[in-house]
Amino acid sequence: MSKPDPSRHAPQEVDAYLAPLPEEVRSSLERIRSIVRSVAPDCTERVSYGIAMFRLSQDLVGISAHKNHCSLHSASLSLVRAMAEELAGLKVSGATIHFTPQDPLPEHVVEAVVRGRMREMGAA
Repeated sequence: MSKPDPSRHAPQEVDAYLAPLPEEVRSSLERIRSIVRSVAPDCTERVSYGIAMFRLSQDLVGISAHKNHCSLHSASLSLVRAMAEELAGLKVSGATIHFTPQDPLPEHVVEAVVRGRMREMGAA
């Protein structure tokens, strides 16, 4: 069995990932999705490794829902370390930033993570 093409554009997979989530969680992740797409309008979307992934020439960022929180996966520990001051006060684990619908990530943080990843990838 071959691996799925990582560059495939399958927004319906992301829609299906988000659909069964509670409304406040789905809305919170849709907000992040919208910000990612506004900063990186050429990105593709798919579900990979059980999370919604956005990709340019390589994986850009991902979003996911968990029992007690949501996550923005930066896909770059070095980026998160470089953004330590900007991420101060947020719950960060490795390259992942956690948040809840009640305490969402500020738009400027999401934009900064996406733009930072794009710079790392040479896509900015």
